[in-house]
Amino acid sequence: MGSELLPIGRRVAYWRGRRRMSQQVLADRLGKSKSWVDKVERGVRSLDKVSTIAEVAAVLRIDQATLLGRDRQRSAVDVRADGVERIRAALSTYDMTLGRRAAARDAPSVAHVARSIGHAWTTYQHARYPQLISGLPELVVGAQRCYTLDPGAGRVALVEAYRVTAALLVKLGEGELGWLAVDRAMTIATDDAELVAAAAVQLGQVLRATGRAGSAVSAMRTAAYRIVQADLDGDQPAHLSLCGTLLVQAALAAARQGDERATASLLDEAADLGGRVGDGHDHHRTAFGPTAVAVARAVAALESGDAGEAAALHQEVVRRDGWRWLPTEHRAAYLLDAARAHLQGDDPTRAARILLEADQTAPSEVRHRPSARDLLNQMIRHPDAPMPIIQLATTLAVGRA
Repeated sequence: MGSELLPIGRRVAYWRGRRRMSQQVLADRLGKSKSWVDKVERGVRSLDKVSTIAEVAAVLRIDQATLLGRDRQRSAVDVRADGVERIRAALSTYDMTLGRRAAARDAPSVAHVARSIGHAWTTYQHARYPQLISGLPELVVGAQRCYTLDPGAGRVALVEAYRVTAALLVKLGEGELGWLAVDRAMTIATDDAELVAAAAVQLGQVLRATGRAGSAVSAMRTAAYRIVQADLDGDQPAHLSLCGTLLVQAALAAARQGDERATASLLDEAADLGGRVGDGHDHHRTAFGPTAVAVARAVAALESGDAGEAAALHQEVVRRDGWRWLPTEHRAAYLLDAARAHLQGDDPTRAARILLEADQTAPSEVRHRPSARDLLNQMIRHPDAPMPIIQLATTLAVGRA
């Protein structure tokens, strides 16, 4: 049996033996008793403090990942990084621009691509990011080939393929690459107001993620009002959902800029539309409705620097009937913001409870997002960090710098 399959106490004993140390020698170098070492190795006493794990690893002359048995996790990280590079390669083809048409035998049917995109969005909304990373490159290439063969029939599918790709890349901290995907989506969607508005939702996400809040406010407002003008009846739920979501994106960008008046005005407009749409819908993968706007108000308060207001609004958000109807990804992502608000409000216990709830709701939201790992690292630095958070940090090999 390889050492990476052993419990941590057995790994301590394994590496102690490899270093030809007795329990007493290891104990002396750690400033512990021999009984302490013996109990750790037998699993009677747990190693659940990041600082202690770091000390043991240093004495044994191995890195913390090896002591934690995280060699396999590192391989998984490498696989994910490879997946992002494969997505980059798929986005870096210019066959359409150069007029190189795909052979019919190389292009999947529009129906097949549409089904695959539906599955990709479902996977995203359930926060199953590793699976999505694995399948997206083939989906993007297939959608591009389908479009080159029949631009009319393949247009919507390609825009949606780029949208879900951009949404995932923002989650993974790959904002600039996400910008490439959403720029492709906006270009393909040109002259179709509904498609442009749908692609603009991810444009707003990318602009905010890459620090371009000013551009996001302007672009989101323009796209929102354009889709309303295109809706002659003024009551199509899909159009209202897109308009409302774009106004939310604009509000969050305005909050980041510190423009409280614009933030409040935009959220009030979105709330009016949310009331007309209602909760429990997912037009254009927006999950827009009154509860989505309530979530946005809490996040906007945090973006504006008012952690106390964000924490207070959180209590109202999770009590709403519509809370459970939001997609898993939406709820888990918001919980990370709520945890951050409570941490900034010097309530590490409540912040930890919310972060653990996010991890239970959607593990990949915590374990695969760089921003979530940064939040976890901030939490364990707090002198009152609760033990469950330290244990989660240990599991994910997140430690004090």
